[in-house]
Amino acid sequence: MLLARPEGWRHSVLTTEGGMLCGHLNVPIDTDPQDARAAAGRMVTELARDFHDIAVEVSWDPPQEPWSWTAQVTPAAGTGQDG
Repeated sequence: MLLARPEGWRHSVLTTEGGMLCGHLNVPIDTDPQDARAAAGRMVTELARDFHDIAVEVSWDPPQEPWSWTAQVTPAAGTGQDG
């Protein structure tokens, strides 16, 4: 999940194990939402690579609320992982 807040861009990542990683996205507060989503996607793919040694794809869902986005993270095609 990516949220635009007055103090900056915030993110929350829910894991399949039930954990949660929350924090501040390291982009300027006036970053365009499309660029913020791209930065969040890069962050998630880097985390998956560094901590789980897997390539993932991030697919953004249509926004349900203004200034709030959710995405689905799935193993990249050809990784041999089943979710």
